[in-house]
Amino acid sequence: MAERSVVTKLVAGRGQPDRGEQRALLLTVGSETRRFATPAITLGSSPRCDLVVTDPTVSRHHARIEVQGDELVLHDLGSTNGTTLDGVRVSTAFLGQRGRLGLGTASVDFQITDELEPFAVHPTSAFGRLRGKSLAMRRLFAILERVAGVDTTALVLGESGTGKELIGEALHQRSRRASGPFVVVDCGALPAALIESELFGHEKGAFTGAVAARAGAFELADGGTLFLDEIGELDLALQPRLLRALEARQIKRLGADRYHPIDVRVVAATNRDLAAMVSAGDFREDLYHRLAVIELRVPPLRERPDDIELLARLFGEEILDREPSAQRDVLTPTVLANLQARKWPGNVRELRNHVERAVLFAGLDDDAPLPAPLAAASSDEVMTWPYATARQHILDRFERDYVTQALARSGDNVAQAARDAKLERSYLFKLIRRHKLR
Repeated sequence: MAERSVVTKLVAGRGQPDRGEQRALLLTVGSETRRFATPAITLGSSPRCDLVVTDPTVSRHHARIEVQGDELVLHDLGSTNGTTLDGVRVSTAFLGQRGRLGLGTASVDFQITDELEPFAVHPTSAFGRLRGKSLAMRRLFAILERVAGVDTTALVLGESGTGKELIGEALHQRSRRASGPFVVVDCGALPAALIESELFGHEKGAFTGAVAARAGAFELADGGTLFLDEIGELDLALQPRLLRALEARQIKRLGADRYHPIDVRVVAATNRDLAAMVSAGDFREDLYHRLAVIELRVPPLRERPDDIELLARLFGEEILDREPSAQRDVLTPTVLANLQARKWPGNVRELRNHVERAVLFAGLDDDAPLPAPLAAASSDEVMTWPYATARQHILDRFERDYVTQALARSGDNVAQAARDAKLERSYLFKLIRRHKLR
């Protein structure tokens, strides 16, 4: 048995559906031992945590243990008094087969057992527009199949580019609300002054520039699903209004004098750690729990290399359908091996863009899977590319150059750069993350 391994594996059914198996984790606090075999476990003093540790030095959301590939990883969630592993303070650490965690001054003993616990996996490698044959994705698809059948609010967590919006879309399409609208609001792309109107609408004259009444996203999504992307960027002052809308299922337009009911399922998503934000006071705990009635974690691409060939071939076929004259036979065995060896910090979105460039622009060298750098292309050359590719390339290059220079002028002070650029600081942070400038 490999050190640190939790050995998640697929068991092919003989006349029965396939299932997954995972070693169980035993957590002991005092004289009580609890058994877990789930993708993620939260530890803290909040009664909503999976393992409640009642001690004054334990934060409400103190730490999380989650499966990453074949290992268990411990994350401190910005706790006040810190997390230790076998006496060493850690922020993130792999767990061995057994040991002791310290949450503040409280102790939690852990042990990975030899017994395997079964869990459900989806019978196919597709759910909506999502694709993945890996055990992690088929496990997620099985959970999504169940979640789609209820109206409960769901929170999708995952890195940028993992397909969180596709999960919201698939949940909508598989639900009883499929014939209703699917409305998307990017909470990180709108200035704080406009997000309230975007969500709840406004009456004529509610503020300067409100020349006509306008329905907000909640009203537009009535009878369907509202997908709130980048919910972690939502201004703290606006969070109580969102909480009321979720709890009372009523909204009031800006400038209106009464609430009216709405029938909306809300699916929210973020690439930020909301539990850690709650500990830091940057996100309301009551809103977090109202959103995370069902919490779904999307594994990054580096944790599921088995999906890379499937996704690369799918993207290549889609591009060839759109551009029949594009390069064929790009995905050679050597290239696919190179793709599987990469870490893909931009996840599925980065892989898709990578394959598109390869198919459209003369393929990839077997020993260097990155295509010729498009950033160096001349403006005249860019104008010969397909419209969507050229537009995205120019926009990406502008954003990257603009933010780089804005940070340089401000001495790398993000708040000052945002003021100089007349941007919301949250949106500037989003651009920094998108272009990996930090």
